[in-house]
Amino acid sequence: MSDDTLLIWGAGAIGGTLGAYFARAGQDVLLVDQVAAHVAAMNDTGLAIEGPVEQFTQSLRATTPEVLQGRFARIILAVKAQDTVAAAAALRPYLAEDGFVLSAQNGLNERAIADAVGPARTMGCFVNFGADWLAPGRILFGNRGAVVVGEIDGSLSDRARAMHATLRLFEPDAVLTDNIWGYLWGKLAYGAMLFGTALTPASMTANFDAERYVPVWRQLGREVMAVAQAEGVTPVGFNGFDPRAFMPDAPVSAARDSIARLADFNRHTAKTHSGIWRDLAVRKRRTEVDPQIGIIADLGAQHGIATPAIRRLVALIHEIEDGRRLQSWDTLDEVLLTCDKDLPTPV
Repeated sequence: MSDDTLLIWGAGAIGGTLGAYFARAGQDVLLVDQVAAHVAAMNDTGLAIEGPVEQFTQSLRATTPEVLQGRFARIILAVKAQDTVAAAAALRPYLAEDGFVLSAQNGLNERAIADAVGPARTMGCFVNFGADWLAPGRILFGNRGAVVVGEIDGSLSDRARAMHATLRLFEPDAVLTDNIWGYLWGKLAYGAMLFGTALTPASMTANFDAERYVPVWRQLGREVMAVAQAEGVTPVGFNGFDPRAFMPDAPVSAARDSIARLADFNRHTAKTHSGIWRDLAVRKRRTEVDPQIGIIADLGAQHGIATPAIRRLVALIHEIEDGRRLQSWDTLDEVLLTCDKDLPTPV
């Protein structure tokens, strides 16, 4: 297998969407996925991208991990966060000595990848576009969003520039950064809020529009920002999320403005609910809450920072996963109990 082939490990919502666009642009792409029916559908009839952004079916190659052969200089890892350690170990034999793995995931998965293949063979990536795996061979592309790439050591390398050019085949406004950790921590704060919206049956926008729960979104954002600062990270904003609005000295009005912009951003997508909500309500499977959100509480404890809202959120997600609690506004009220509710009413 040629080192020019771009291997994408995980052909779900993120990996599948990227793969279809890269293949359509003429890249030599090979998708790897453990769902045999999905692989068979992609090989037989192509991968269908559906939704309001674009609709097309792309012919491409796909395989399951057990029959994969060759070594690859570029591997995009796009599995669920909880599968990162196992996937990084599984792909390691297929990674060229001078190659790298790029994490197109949610969370701080670059840490686990670096442990598995080495920091020098790890590249960071931030994605915020909306997509859902619908069925074998079908993915919903609900809306465009920020896409950012950068080396985890902050350098602006030639290979990062090359991957930036490749990502622009999918997202023309993709950003090359020397602060990828800043974007990843910004996404963690937004991600904590999305986990909060998954506690209810309502859409992301309906949750962010609900005045009653402004303290929840503000508290979650503030807890993540506090831990990020303790980690020495300067968070970066995107698509309506403004990290400055959730800093310790920021006024409530700043948080309200950012939350309103997040509501508006999600108002214009065909993906009305988060992938987290879909995991709980539709697919009935475990979420990424521990590696994505639980890690924030763990890191906070190491720095002596309390994270009561995050800890309660993680516990509630697990209760829903276990069938011990329903997705409801009453469930979100449980997080509200941990927050400062004495906020001034909006003008």
